[in-house]
Amino acid sequence: MSGFEQLFPGTLPRLVMFDLDGTLIDSVPDLAAAVDKMLLEMGRPAVGLQAVREWVGNGAPVLVRRALAGQLDHCAVDDDEAERGLEIFMQAYADGHELTVVYPGVRDTLKWLHKQGIEMALITNKPERFVAPLLDQMKIGRYFRWIIGGDTLPQKKPDPAALLFVMQMANVPAAQALFVGDSRSDVLAAKAAGVQCVALSYGYNHGRPISEESPALVIDDLRALLPGCLEAASELTLADVNSPPHRDSIVVATGKLWMKVIKALARWRWRA
Repeated sequence: MSGFEQLFPGTLPRLVMFDLDGTLIDSVPDLAAAVDKMLLEMGRPAVGLQAVREWVGNGAPVLVRRALAGQLDHCAVDDDEAERGLEIFMQAYADGHELTVVYPGVRDTLKWLHKQGIEMALITNKPERFVAPLLDQMKIGRYFRWIIGGDTLPQKKPDPAALLFVMQMANVPAAQALFVGDSRSDVLAAKAAGVQCVALSYGYNHGRPISEESPALVIDDLRALLPGCLEAASELTLADVNSPPHRDSIVVATGKLWMKVIKALARWRWRA
């Protein structure tokens, strides 16, 4: 039985929201290269791929602070040093994404969802300026009607604001929506929004198994969601999880914030 058949018996979700890094693409090689360039420029030793793989998932500012601290706990990092490091990192990461790849099964899954007429959104903690160009470079940008970056709204995951905002724009209730991610932040955001969460086992969760966060499903390949495609995917595990709390609240942006959101979400367009 496919993931959709287990989570939405007899029907399909009307809206599927996706995380980006660690879910649709493996961007760690390029992120690690930018982190190491930053550290070397600041007179520190490079840390390499594996360390960065355990530090990503909470946005660029946190990644930079973790790199400067050399560990997940970054409380002792000086704010001015972190600001300088972030500027260097952002410039280094903007230079290219040649090492980033799309995970197996992603394009097949997005194409299938598109053919079913299911709305799709991208919600990531990656800075917004990088998201649309990267999606287009990976040739998957046209599938997403809404794109929310880590600085599009005042809040980022694990806050549920972006999920609630997209559901409001799509006019889709939580019961008919799904969030797909790979980290604790993704699962927490989905649960807070009252949305079922499917988690990928191959992603970035600070070195911890994503099953520990009790998403609704843990899968090894996005194609495990699709009816009739289970043979092309690997193991699928139904997690023991209580029903997520129901929330009636929605994101309401007013005044300058509303104008900022409208401008930032100019990507609410069909991408042909």
